[in-house]
Amino acid sequence: MSKNVNMIGAGLVGSLLSIYLAKKGYKVNIYERRPDMRTAKISAGKSINLALSDRGWRGLEGVGIADEIRKIAIPMYGRFIHHKDSSTAFQPYGKDNQAIYSVSRAEINMRLMDLAEQKGGVEIHFNERCTNINRQTLEAQFINEETQKTSSSKSDLIFGSDGAFAASRLNMQLSSDRFEYNQHYISAGYKELIIPPGKDGAFLIEKNALHIWPRGSFMMIALPNMDGNFTCTLFLPFEGEKSFANLKTREQVKKFFDEEFPDAVPLMPTLLDDFMNNPTSSLVTVKCFPWTFDNKIGLIGDAAHAIVPFFGQGMSCGFEDCVVMNELIEKHKEDWNRIMPEYETLRKPDGDAIADLAIANFIEMRDKTADPKFLLQKKIEARFNSKYPDKWIPLYSMVTYSPHIRYSTAFKRRATPRSHHAKNYGKA
Repeated sequence: MSKNVNMIGAGLVGSLLSIYLAKKGYKVNIYERRPDMRTAKISAGKSINLALSDRGWRGLEGVGIADEIRKIAIPMYGRFIHHKDSSTAFQPYGKDNQAIYSVSRAEINMRLMDLAEQKGGVEIHFNERCTNINRQTLEAQFINEETQKTSSSKSDLIFGSDGAFAASRLNMQLSSDRFEYNQHYISAGYKELIIPPGKDGAFLIEKNALHIWPRGSFMMIALPNMDGNFTCTLFLPFEGEKSFANLKTREQVKKFFDEEFPDAVPLMPTLLDDFMNNPTSSLVTVKCFPWTFDNKIGLIGDAAHAIVPFFGQGMSCGFEDCVVMNELIEKHKEDWNRIMPEYETLRKPDGDAIADLAIANFIEMRDKTADPKFLLQKKIEARFNSKYPDKWIPLYSMVTYSPHIRYSTAFKRRATPRSHHAKNYGKA
């Protein structure tokens, strides 16, 4: 077959997959609905900083670009808990200085697009919204968001990597019988806030930690950025006694933050303006099936499995999709009639598993990280694992620091004290 690929969506996963494919000799064109964020002004207030863990690094290392991304990543060695009485506690993530890494969604996306163009000769077409995909002819149709001109492009393969509300997935849903689709919104939304840097770009709170203000039914988190500021995200129910619905005036917002986050307020001089001006956004989990169609079209990343951000695995899961796809291309010598079905068979259970684990981890972060009994439990788990590493691995370590263990395996074994090592992705 010839090797022309159309990628729908120039986000994190689409950009990385395009590099993998380009390195194997495929000619890749990416069509992106948004303008080029490298030149356009990006609106603030709708981004959650991303956590990059071992699975994600594995995806970047597979095409030799991990060192480029390390330049914009900050290691976080644990959770820094801020209690309501302003006391604090530090909970290390793993052992031997294991870390997850804070990266700006925009920064890593721009860097990946640069690398796709520079290393792979990938062409990215911006402001092109996908309006239709013809499964028989593999012709994708687009409308330019600026000029309103329509265009079309035929290819040998199509990948939908256009996010949680993917046009590519909707096209497949409309053209497929028995397409299963489920979306679930949690009761909380989120709003982006900021802790700016201090004098000379100094970090005003611990740089190498993920900060959490757990408050039972809600929480605030803060992740560090390279310029010394922290992206803060308030996760709060949409309705209820303490909710976005009851924070309509500056006075209400000030009173709420003074009561709930007294140690953070002095560090947030633009708090009231940020709260009133930045949007309140929702959080959705998307599960669907199938992920592949006619062995010529595939969904990948959030287009196949959008998850909430509370395990810090959304990006890393999408990058792991690329790793598995690359392994299957090599295993099956570019026979897409074998690659596509096995990709779907392997990754669908893992996408479902990490989606459910992410929901569960929201409850842990929000409710339990301030509970002394929970903290004692975590210490006991860490001690047991250090003494008997071949007998039991904590769930967090399985998910975050054990890329050889599938998400679905971690989900099944999360409470079972037995060996957790899976030999490869093909075994549950």
